[in-house]
Amino acid sequence: MMKEIPVHGAVGKVLYHDITRIVPGEFHGRAFKKGHVIQEDDIQKLLSLGKDNIYVLDLMDGFVHENDAASRIAQAVSGEGLQLTEPVEGKVKLVAAANGLLKVNVEALARINSIEQIVLATLHTNQQIRTGLPVAGTRIIPLFTEEGKIRTIERICSDCYPVIEVKPFKLLKIGMVTTGNEIFHGRIADKFGPIVRGKFAEFGSEVIGQAIVPDDISMTVEAIQKLLADGADMIVATGGMSVDPDDRTAASIKAAGAEVVTYGSPTFPGAMFMLAYIGDVPVIGLPGCAMYHRATVFELIVPRILAGERVTRADIVTLGHGGFCAGCTDCRYPGCSFGKV
Repeated sequence: MMKEIPVHGAVGKVLYHDITRIVPGEFHGRAFKKGHVIQEDDIQKLLSLGKDNIYVLDLMDGFVHENDAASRIAQAVSGEGLQLTEPVEGKVKLVAAANGLLKVNVEALARINSIEQIVLATLHTNQQIRTGLPVAGTRIIPLFTEEGKIRTIERICSDCYPVIEVKPFKLLKIGMVTTGNEIFHGRIADKFGPIVRGKFAEFGSEVIGQAIVPDDISMTVEAIQKLLADGADMIVATGGMSVDPDDRTAASIKAAGAEVVTYGSPTFPGAMFMLAYIGDVPVIGLPGCAMYHRATVFELIVPRILAGERVTRADIVTLGHGGFCAGCTDCRYPGCSFGKV
């Protein structure tokens, strides 16, 4: 299906694939684009790229060119919140169209990549993504492939739709309960509240009220119930999450009628994390590490809640693989292994 033509005799011929130019440390990209009509003054440039010959492609029925194949794969795997680039050197990238939570069907991804000479690579699933970030790329290895392979991928995607998506964050109203005798009686300033407000503001959500209570179960329960009555979509409790006898936040959350998903998370930092639900309202108990670590269990779980997911015990259990923060001097989260499976 491909015919080799000496480059000196190629004037007027149409390129059927991108030609790459690499200058170490200076340039790596497309020198000639698919569809380019070769001109006389292109000859020396092609020779300098090591192209003594070009190839004219005459595809038979039942075969797909690399650019068309990559575009079809990208379209098949893409759900909401994604934009596709045009094919460049046979590759199409999937780019986040909005802030949100990246979701990848890992099982379907493996099925697609098990098809010989098909490549689909993604970032890790369940991580916060910002607009404009490339999250996946796809291509085929040869210049063309059997259309049957592409149809197989399209069938997989139809059964598992979507394989890749960016779920938008919901704008929730957050109720915060801060416990601790030392804060309630004014012995120390509350430093946790402003940090929690800032974290939620990054997602577009707002803390609508903060109650400061002593280490008293009945007063903590009353504060939770009032915030719920005021319309809170999520309750965040700060302080009192240790197992010390005078730390009663976890007991207070239970006493408020919450169904506890977990008290404890296989994450460092964030082991003393609590997640519960009062009806459909999530209630989280944040350990003190969220005050002074950039990345904790908060960054692993809260984005999933804000994307509309109901987090389960099984979800918490899977955090153990990747849940140990390396404590880098210069934190690179989310561009690191913390929380990645």
